[in-house]
Amino acid sequence: MQTDTVHEQTVLEVEKLANKSFFALTSELIKRGFDIIFAFFGLILLLPGFLFIAILIKRDSPGPVFYQGKRMGKNQKLFMIQKFRTMTFESGQFPGAPITTKDDPRITNIGRYLRDTKLNELPQLWNVLVGDMSFVGPRPEDYDIATKWPEDVKELITSVRPGITSPASIIYRDEEKLLKGAGFMDDYLLKILPDKLRLDQQYIQNHNLLMDADVLASTIILLLPQIKGHKLDERMLFGGPIMMFFYRYIPWFLLDFFVATISVGLSGVVWRISTVINLGVPVFIILSLAIAFFISLINAILGLQRVFWGNASPAYVVDIGLSVGITVFLLWVITRLWIKEPWIPFSMLWLIGITTYVGLMAVRYHDQIISSLAYRWLLFRGSKAALAERILIVGAGKLGELASWLVQRSAYSPYLGVVGFVDDDPRKRGLNLGGLKVLGPTSAISTVVKKYEVSIVFLAISNCTKAEHERILQTCHATGAKVVVLPDLVKTLEASLEGIGINGS
Repeated sequence: MQTDTVHEQTVLEVEKLANKSFFALTSELIKRGFDIIFAFFGLILLLPGFLFIAILIKRDSPGPVFYQGKRMGKNQKLFMIQKFRTMTFESGQFPGAPITTKDDPRITNIGRYLRDTKLNELPQLWNVLVGDMSFVGPRPEDYDIATKWPEDVKELITSVRPGITSPASIIYRDEEKLLKGAGFMDDYLLKILPDKLRLDQQYIQNHNLLMDADVLASTIILLLPQIKGHKLDERMLFGGPIMMFFYRYIPWFLLDFFVATISVGLSGVVWRISTVINLGVPVFIILSLAIAFFISLINAILGLQRVFWGNASPAYVVDIGLSVGITVFLLWVITRLWIKEPWIPFSMLWLIGITTYVGLMAVRYHDQIISSLAYRWLLFRGSKAALAERILIVGAGKLGELASWLVQRSAYSPYLGVVGFVDDDPRKRGLNLGGLKVLGPTSAISTVVKKYEVSIVFLAISNCTKAEHERILQTCHATGAKVVVLPDLVKTLEASLEGIGINGS
């Protein structure tokens, strides 16, 4: 019977591994390798300290050096967590509640110091080494308490190895101070535990190696006496500086280095048409790296690394130009006052700057450029263009422009295409609004729908009578296309602003 159970668990583990992506498996292997290496060398290096602490514990009170507590581990497996003993030991057991408070009378003198400095947790390096725990993961809960968790929560939290540290354990590192009075267990189960479970679930759903690095760094920093009492924003644990550096700065630096390499190469080719110049491969690479470094640094100062370029405002073209201009100026100063060989002509530096600027614009605004080209192609090809869904916007006013903006920046923009507007305002006929043309009056709705094979019509008219609105709505329905009537969000917003004393005129 026991053999069957072991076989079923093995099959379950194999199925879970098969369902994981290559990236997830690689991350797990790296994390486990990190755990084994650092736990092994940590135990060896800290062995003298372990012996010293063991002597202090034995001199302070009778009982064993180590405390072993029942905890729920990965896949709901029971394991014994290792800690230095910090409490009195009577008749072969530790009497009392599984959760302790700051003023718990069971805590010994040396035990209080070990708990305040977290040195009592060091023996868990053994748990990490043998695979019961990891350095970073949900903090393992008392086994009896964990068995009472909701099944879905229990399954999710125990899907990974528990850790020595976690976002929840950092946020609640002074948990014992929060638990006071006779009803401290109720406070823990009703107030603290639910939030710790929320943080643990959030960690599991978003964790990666970079987040683990942020959690480890935060844990070490918060052990410093000067910082120990400071409150830490949980956002720093789920998107800390290490993770943000690798997500926001490294990819853009590599992309900017690629753009700079092409720019320097093209500029060198163009320059050699009229004048012989040979910078050499080392200078070529160093110049490209310098351009990427200065641009990344200036962009960080200007806040451009925090811009989501998928729907960025065109106003940032000025900021990018400023970044490139400062970079070219710095390179000119360096090549004139410091590194004078090989000589780089001033006009070549500006040619590099212009090509770099164009390249930076292209890689950052590529979504808008591709969408614009797609719309141009759609208008050019008419009904011959292949696109999943084509949209006609009835109304070229503020509401219509808002509808166009939302479509072009939605998650479904690759599958949608706005063919243009129709509007009865004679001043708008033939105009180009945001890259889209006003194709005619509302009387031409049927013709436009047929010509461009429109499948969705957005009715975005607000400044017309009720009778006119009904006429246009009937015309839209008569085309056979799906009709979406947009609420007048612009008018609602203007009314709200007027209500609080803001005049948009």
